[in-house]
Amino acid sequence: MSDVLKVPTMAEFTAQGKQPEVLFWVGCAGSFDDRAKKITKAFVKLLHKAQVEFAVLGTEESCTGDPAKRAGNEFLFQMQAVTNIEVLNAYQVKKIVTACPHCFNTLKNEYPSLGGDYKVMHHTQFLKSLLDEERLTIEGGKFKGKRITFHDPCYLGRANDVYEAPRDLIKKLDAELVEMKNCRKKGLCCGAGGAQMFKDAEPGDKEVNIERTEQAMEVKPDVIAAGCPFCNTMMTDGVKNKAEGQIEVMDVAELIANANDL
Repeated sequence: MSDVLKVPTMAEFTAQGKQPEVLFWVGCAGSFDDRAKKITKAFVKLLHKAQVEFAVLGTEESCTGDPAKRAGNEFLFQMQAVTNIEVLNAYQVKKIVTACPHCFNTLKNEYPSLGGDYKVMHHTQFLKSLLDEERLTIEGGKFKGKRITFHDPCYLGRANDVYEAPRDLIKKLDAELVEMKNCRKKGLCCGAGGAQMFKDAEPGDKEVNIERTEQAMEVKPDVIAAGCPFCNTMMTDGVKNKAEGQIEVMDVAELIANANDL
């Protein structure tokens, strides 16, 4: 595939009098963070491979307001949310997919009371649905037989009870899924949630992401799989601190895209 990825906007679809199957909500991390941009690109490649008609808001997309809300600024959150809802409703958006559990949780659970009611899916749920509908095939490729452990993002797992979709996708890679002692409902936070990502650590004996990385290292994985750009950053930092060069940290979408040589 060429390096130029076609990513249509909602404005372009509307100009043609068309509606996409799904709106891809990219999120701040997926738009601006160099590491998270790779997750965005991997997911877009998978959407193209499955021939999904999708669109993004582009410059019309703004932060969902999750960091403001978690940091306690409800006023700023509502300003950001209402602005986004006006844009989404103007385009008559019905279905949204996002690779960020923070965006996923906020769009799904916080927006309806402000007038924004949409079917919202995490990208692992959407990829699983494409797999189930036989629109997407997954090959083991270079991950066949590799030991992969999945770190449950708080806002995907405990906040929204989504545990199986990412694991089902990892198993399709013919990989060995190994679970940490704290997984699923007992998953341990990576340390980034609640807007902690954007502030200095508080005094203590150990950083949360180091504790979580150590838990991952106990099961001797080749890859720590993530489903959240924040978790990806925190686990990558943890690996740099404890086991640089020994363990890869990759989003589930990247695993599938790489396995399929996209």
